[in-house]
Amino acid sequence: MKDTIFLIGFMGAGKSTIAKCLKRIYEREIVEMDQMIEEQEQMSIPKIFEEKGEEYFRGLETSLLMELKGKQNLVVSCGGGTPLRTCNVEIMHKSGRVIFLTASPETVYERVKNSHNRPLLEKNKNVSFIETLMKERKERYEAAADYLVSTDGRSAEEISREIMEKMEMSRPQEQRFKQYGNQDMLLTEFE
Repeated sequence: MKDTIFLIGFMGAGKSTIAKCLKRIYEREIVEMDQMIEEQEQMSIPKIFEEKGEEYFRGLETSLLMELKGKQNLVVSCGGGTPLRTCNVEIMHKSGRVIFLTASPETVYERVKNSHNRPLLEKNKNVSFIETLMKERKERYEAAADYLVSTDGRSAEEISREIMEKMEMSRPQEQRFKQYGNQDMLLTEFE
């Protein structure tokens, strides 16, 4: 069963926040791609970009996705550029469902304005630049996604419930479950 959830979207769309919420409510294991890459490389993302370049970093993302193939019950918070590579999208689709978290450029700006761990925005932290970069990526994100979920003005719990409802509806009828507390109950045609 392809039950891994891959969260994609622009920087600041809420991928890490939603991943933590999915872990808390639905007991899923989190994989924070950027964090894992930083640990493996023993340097920050900005330092990797500076010393080894963006293409090297994108290769690390692909390698990590390959390592995750076949694992179950994961929620993977992908880096903002992960779905820009076709091979990454193919790997994600073979392992689970891809959820595109959307947010307005203004929302993204408010969420990232005090962060210094986003190399592509560091010297361009303004709504206009964010909007331009979002437009450049939007088509690729949409093409990669199984589902789109807006994060503007919504709680993490509300967004997480919507994601799990979409995941549930993507399962074949005979495999659909309904969650009651920490137990899953098989839905029958009589409900």
